[in-house]
This record gives sequence, structure tokens and C-alpha cells, in this order.
Amino acid sequence: MGDDLAASYAASFDGHLPFGERPALLLVDVCMAYLTPGAALHDPAFEAAIPVLERLVAAARAAAVPVLFTRVVYTAGGRDGGLFYRKLPVLSVFDAGSPLGDFPPSLRPGPDDVVVTKQYASSFFGTALASTLRGLGIDTLLVTGFSTSGCVRATALDALQHGFAPFVVRDACADRHSAPHEANLFDLQAKYAEVIDSETAVDLLGRTVTSSG
Repeated sequence: MGDDLAASYAASFDGHLPFGERPALLLVDVCMAYLTPGAALHDPAFEAAIPVLERLVAAARAAAVPVLFTRVVYTAGGRDGGLFYRKLPVLSVFDAGSPLGDFPPSLRPGPDDVVVTKQYASSFFGTALASTLRGLGIDTLLVTGFSTSGCVRATALDALQHGFAPFVVRDACADRHSAPHEANLFDLQAKYAEVIDSETAVDLLGRTVTSSG
């Protein structure tokens, strides 16, 4: 981002959100559609995020912080996908039964994790995510996953609007190109979320276990 743009935003968008006492870690649509060479949604950038995600999941579980996964599943032909499915025919990779909708082997939900099935960009739209988080007493959501400009952004925005402080972990998210990845992280930080790196996220998770121990 150019210095002029950063200065322009800094003059008006300089607020920050506190990290709460009850965080949860959310992995948005981390699935084989983005990780399988030759698949329409694949890009090496998604593969690069996997070790970071593995570390965050391990840190969250060690801190007894809830871990939630989202996945996309459509009925045959996307009849429950509405205009989103019509706009993006590539979403057919998530039709029920497609192996591309599976979680990667190293990032499968555990017995204590929550899996949210969705059909639209935001993990909150048409799902029980908000009520699940409230039931768990969550006040802060560490948002990760794919893709930064799509479902991660939509989820972070709706987290804010539902009253959960969104902390987007930049290197635990990915997009098909660095330009939309960086542009969306810039805008999220300016207006809707806190954007942090994975080192900071792991540190915050460590503080959570210390404060709850």
C-alpha cells in the first residue's frame, strides 16, 4: 500500500479492538478444493498457509480454546446455493459427496471441535455459528482460512456485527493472488477487525491458558 493511502486512512480509521477473555479459533473452508493441484480453486498460496494453521490449532487445543471449522456443502445442482451458486459455478466442487469438500488430513476436526456447514460466504449467514459462540461464552474470534477476499472477509465482518471481536490472522489466510489478499487485510484492519500475524496469535492463546489456569 502506498504511503499516501496509508496516511489517508490513518487520519480517520485509527481505532482498535481489545482481545477478549474468551476467544475461539475459526478455520473458514480449509478444504481440499483449495489444496488439490489441478482443482479449479487451487493455488500454492493456500498450501503455504497449512503449517501455520496446524500450529494455531495445536496452540488453541493446548490452551483449551474452542476450535471451529466451516465447510461448504450443496445439494445436487446447488439448489440451496441461490444466487451465490449461480454467480460462481465453480462452487459445484462443493456439491455433496465431492472429495474436494473434505478437510485436509492434517486439519481434521477433533471430537471436541465444532463443524459448521454453510452455503454462503459468511460463516454466520444461515448457520448456528453465532448462537454456538454465545453458548460457549465467546467474545473474540480468531479468523483464519480461505479465501481472504471472500469467505474470510465476509465472516470477519459478520463477526463484528454479531458482537464478536474479529482478529484475522494474516498468514493463516490465503488468496489466489497477493493483491486481493493484502487489499482486503488492509481494509479489514482499517474498518472491521484487527489483523495480526500467527506469532501474535499464538502468544495471545498462551496468555489465555495462563489467565484461565
